[in-house]
Amino acid sequence: MATIAVRPRERMARRRRAGRPASSPLLVASAVVAAACALPVGYLAVVVAGEPRAAFEAVWEPETLALLARSLGLALAVGFGATALAAPLAWLTVRSDLPGRRTWTVLVTLPLVLPSYIAAYLLVSALGPRGELQGLLEPLGIERLPSIYGFVGAWLVLVVVTYPLVLLPMRAALARMDPALEDAARGMGARRLRLARTVIAPQLAPAAGAGALLAALYALSDFGAVSILRFDSFTRVIYQSYRASFDRTGAAALAALLVLVMAALLALEARARHRRAYFRSAPGTARRAAIVPLGRWRWPALAFCALVGGIAFLLPVGMLVYWTTRSVAGATDWSATLSAARGSLLIAALAALATTLAALPVAWLGARHPGRRTRLVEAASTSGYALPGIVVALALVFFGIRAAPALYQTLAMLVLAMVVLFLPLAAGSTRAALLQVPPRLEEAARGIGRSPLGAALSITLPLARGGVLAGAALVFLAAIKELPAVLLLSPIGFDTLPALIWRETTRSFFESGAAPSLVLLAVSALPLWLLVGRAR
Repeated sequence: MATIAVRPRERMARRRRAGRPASSPLLVASAVVAAACALPVGYLAVVVAGEPRAAFEAVWEPETLALLARSLGLALAVGFGATALAAPLAWLTVRSDLPGRRTWTVLVTLPLVLPSYIAAYLLVSALGPRGELQGLLEPLGIERLPSIYGFVGAWLVLVVVTYPLVLLPMRAALARMDPALEDAARGMGARRLRLARTVIAPQLAPAAGAGALLAALYALSDFGAVSILRFDSFTRVIYQSYRASFDRTGAAALAALLVLVMAALLALEARARHRRAYFRSAPGTARRAAIVPLGRWRWPALAFCALVGGIAFLLPVGMLVYWTTRSVAGATDWSATLSAARGSLLIAALAALATTLAALPVAWLGARHPGRRTRLVEAASTSGYALPGIVVALALVFFGIRAAPALYQTLAMLVLAMVVLFLPLAAGSTRAALLQVPPRLEEAARGIGRSPLGAALSITLPLARGGVLAGAALVFLAAIKELPAVLLLSPIGFDTLPALIWRETTRSFFESGAAPSLVLLAVSALPLWLLVGRAR
């Protein structure tokens, strides 16, 4: 009988998942990746050790505890909100007969390409107390809309830009799910709600947990949305320390505290993930799940997808188009915009490739060899994602000048920064996919003479391809909008669309960056469609 998450068999499932001891090449590769990703943490340790008393005073200020509580509350709220929004979208676009499923898949995933500061500014301009919507309602006597500043506004914007981080891994997990488990539960009389709670939800737990963790870490490290929406967060104070007071020690101490918070969240997610098995244990060939007809729920489902896609993507695009038409004719330098678009595509493609390859040993170790050593590797490889981009960039500047001057201001250093920043995006999705591949398939391949690498390349990775591609898509879409690392680490003459948008919006009106922002969305839409909309 096919089983998942049956408590009397949990120890056996855990041993089967761990399989043989991790090989030396896997351990070495994982350690190298973890060491590279831990460079920013090493930088923080060097800075803090230089002035320990100042660092201690910065951490133990009364305001620090309040900042930490606000930031952690926002991160947890964003994680839960993004998961609650992504779960029904994932099921509708994978398991239902929703009309135009592929189109809706791309549309509801596209908000991921919006930088948080652009999304926040657009939503404030459209829905703020003095925004465009208020202007349309003014003839009706509505002089002022409710304020969206503060926690609520920051939460709304961050949920909008992070729910695709949960959606993509959950879609990949649903597509790989074996329907034999559901059929067995139905045969025993389980109704739909119980089936979803006891069979489907446990299998989605790794993907949902990884995605929620990424959304929470994104909220912890974000500066743009919380700054525009006037929410005093932990990250905002770090930025102000670096950019205003030049307090490198205080900022490093606060960033180190942020790393500890990240490690705690990662430990909680890993503890929950390692309690159960998520693969099919019965013999036989897995098959695809049947598409569920929506029936009378078709129109409400379409309305839900249209509402999410409209607010999260079409509304910001509409505002960008409106501002572009208001700009002075000829104000956009199309030559510079197209050159920046080529640079963005190049660095995003290199980052997606390098990060996906770097994530494979870390994800494999986490899926097949859980333990304390694995949790240490996962924590080190995730540390860069929880830090503000400017901290990671400054750490690599420090490393490049002192240890690797030949790499300073080269594309290789910029790609390394992308790997440090975005490796959890690829590792979480890949690990969730590997957890659903039964280890007995690898054992069978080893039994007929295949090497561990041969079994992985011919058996495991093809079965986990959906999760690997989902992770690559996440990295591509995150790298194409990265700003701090590009500004500090780009080679001379190398330009990207986020850097161009930043220059336009800081030296002139925001409308000057509307056309490059639209180009950024356009160059991201085609790769996203190829990686997500065309997925089988």
